[in-house]
Amino acid sequence: MDRDIFEKCAGLRHEIHKYPDLSNEERPTLERVMKFLKENTSRIEIHDAGHYVWCAYRSPGPKKPNMAFRADCDALKALDNIDKPYKSVYPGKGHKCGHDGHTASLAATILSVDRYGADRDVFFIFQPAEENGSGAKSCLDFITNNNVQEIFSTHGQGKYYPPRAICSRRGTLQCASKGMIIEMTGKQAHAATPQDGINPSLALCRMAEYSQELLKDPRFKSFILATIVQIDIGEHEAFGMSASHGRLLLTIRAEDEAELDELQALLEEEAKKLAAAEGMQVTFEYRDEFPETRNHDESFEKVKIAAASCGYEFHYVEVPRRGSEDVGVFLKATKGCHYYVSFGYDHAPIHTESFDFDDWAIEYVTNVNMALIAGE
Repeated sequence: MDRDIFEKCAGLRHEIHKYPDLSNEERPTLERVMKFLKENTSRIEIHDAGHYVWCAYRSPGPKKPNMAFRADCDALKALDNIDKPYKSVYPGKGHKCGHDGHTASLAATILSVDRYGADRDVFFIFQPAEENGSGAKSCLDFITNNNVQEIFSTHGQGKYYPPRAICSRRGTLQCASKGMIIEMTGKQAHAATPQDGINPSLALCRMAEYSQELLKDPRFKSFILATIVQIDIGEHEAFGMSASHGRLLLTIRAEDEAELDELQALLEEEAKKLAAAEGMQVTFEYRDEFPETRNHDESFEKVKIAAASCGYEFHYVEVPRRGSEDVGVFLKATKGCHYYVSFGYDHAPIHTESFDFDDWAIEYVTNVNMALIAGE
């Protein structure tokens, strides 16, 4: 990777880090990216799709199958506790998942392709709203309209893998998950005569217990998890009332989407049974839905070869990560692979206030991406 490209893109990362945008509010970040690309490229098409930006390099000569690269650009509602001049200027907003680095790395790949060309058409997408799972699914037309044959994406990781290693695995790399809201409505009564009402408290507490019992159920063959996020029952400090409504919020996740569906079905079935026994109504709502991130074997092998050609260590991820990633939406629409660049065991993990994407990783990601483009 050329030094001037690295320095420009590291500067872009610092600017994006300083002015973070939350999910579905990324327009200022996208405008920064477009301005940067217009000023620093001459052979790249830049397309403003409103909620996302995509770019294209059109090969003038004989072409291998096209290839695409993806970055997310949203930040988190989180404290940015780093001692850097580019620390977030917005209290409670920060790039604690490294999407500033993903965006800068993709920009560096674009500048490198613009400078050196490629013997295939190459597409690039800066997508919104990865953190809540709505982003990739809102950009699927990028895949279909451009007939994308293969897509690659990356994520910086701290703590879990060897330093400066490229990491991935065949099959499921990250779990599917969704937020589940179980709401029960009974009958209001005076706190002195609770027998005159229907209180959902015990049923919701039983559902919380049941969600944990399912984790040991032998019918599940791979990893599953139900995390109790919140239990909200009755009115706040209303000591004269027996509670008549309440909600249990869970995050459910699984290595295999079919088992996530089964976990959801079992929870719904038990909630309906408990509600019916007490004469209550029960409803279900789902938020922040993520598919499994399942790599394609052929694309995974290409990442391994690309890392080796760059002289980088490759680390095989033995167990799928529990956290979810919405690039799985794209990997259902076309073949591809998601890979990690590791900051090392001593680096702060993502989603913590001291996390910061390491600038050197921009070079690593760009070199791997360029090797992928140059490969078969």
